[in-house]
Amino acid sequence: MSKNITLRKGLDINLVGKAEAVVENLPMAKSYAVSPLDYENVTPKLLVKVGDKVEVGTALFFDKNNPRILFTSPVSGVVSAINRGQKRKLLSVAVEPDQQQTVKELAVVNPAKAERSEIVEMLLQSGLWTRIVERPYGVIANPDNQPKAIFVSAFDSAPLAPDYNFVLKEEKAAVECGMAVLARLTDGKVHLSARKGDEGYMSQVKGVEYHTFSGKHPVGNVGVQIHHIDRIAKGDVVWTVNVQDVALIGRLVLGGKLDMSKTIAVTGSEAQKPAYKRIISGAAVESIVGKVSNDVRIISGNVLTGRKTEADGYISADANQLTLIPEGNVYELLGWAMPRFHRFSVSRAYFSWLCPKKQYKLDTNLNGGERPFVVTGLYEKYLPMDVYVSYLLKAILVKDLDKMENLGIYEVLPEDLALCEFVDPSKIEMQQIVRDGINLMIKES
Repeated sequence: MSKNITLRKGLDINLVGKAEAVVENLPMAKSYAVSPLDYENVTPKLLVKVGDKVEVGTALFFDKNNPRILFTSPVSGVVSAINRGQKRKLLSVAVEPDQQQTVKELAVVNPAKAERSEIVEMLLQSGLWTRIVERPYGVIANPDNQPKAIFVSAFDSAPLAPDYNFVLKEEKAAVECGMAVLARLTDGKVHLSARKGDEGYMSQVKGVEYHTFSGKHPVGNVGVQIHHIDRIAKGDVVWTVNVQDVALIGRLVLGGKLDMSKTIAVTGSEAQKPAYKRIISGAAVESIVGKVSNDVRIISGNVLTGRKTEADGYISADANQLTLIPEGNVYELLGWAMPRFHRFSVSRAYFSWLCPKKQYKLDTNLNGGERPFVVTGLYEKYLPMDVYVSYLLKAILVKDLDKMENLGIYEVLPEDLALCEFVDPSKIEMQQIVRDGINLMIKES
């Protein structure tokens, strides 16, 4: 029987707009896109041009740093646009889908009988290898590396996050098969973590080291779970996979063809009807949420770590939710002097602390401006990891590699410090600082 790990630190942010437990199967969108910007440290090289016919699983571009890593089309159709930014930087490849979808034939293997190299090749050719993240650094896993372990979190504790027990309730076989595939990629253990009291069928999955966690956000972050199960030291390599992506891998093996459909949660106070939507990865945002006012911020992901996107943009490859909240373009006169029962605060500056279970309608306003670090020990109250946040950030800012190593740069990704950024009175962009520090480590290593 697994041992439950209880975390005392953290913070749950109760927001208006939780998805109702109903699933709507959306029709095919007018356009789908694959973007290298959804991944860290990828230098794309195009394999298609506008007007090319592609199938589900056709490679659109590869990573120059590792040409074996392919990024494949989630639908069949015609390449309708190759979107570029400054200095012709590739932003995305858009595909206009056919009415009748055709799937590229792949060499699908039986994970119980195939060699590890055959399983790796299957995932590379399908494009699903891009869903495996390597730590430290949070980049696409190097297929030549041998991880000491693989970690999967079966729940998400972020604000308005989807309930994976509901999302994957019909995909038990796919999840179990996906876990079996992952088990063949490491000589170590595959760790599966669930929330205590809400395990669903995850406790029945075989061939994994099972854990349960209790506590507040960021208890669902896989980085926090790794810290409490088997910490990353210098020289260690571990891989992580989102539980929905585990199901994608399982469906590939069980069905013999690539199926990039998934269920996402449309959430937030500005969503017309918060609910779950069945889509194909990379769908146009407008096809999911419809027409949206200019006063609404669309976030691909959750409010702490997600990316801002436009209505004419596309959902990120790693996003399992879309969040719609008001833009912070409305200001209150002398708001700081008001009781502000409607405003969320981690301190007792507002009287809202008297209503701990109240749901809040928050906007994007920072309610202040960036100012110097104030070392108060505040961050350590919310991050359930043995990391001194302010000292780590200062080491990154001065580019002191030795101190960055000693202070835990190998254990964290930007998402792990997102809650600290939220409660920070100095309004410092901690996630970007951490990513800059990680990129510096990659460059110097």
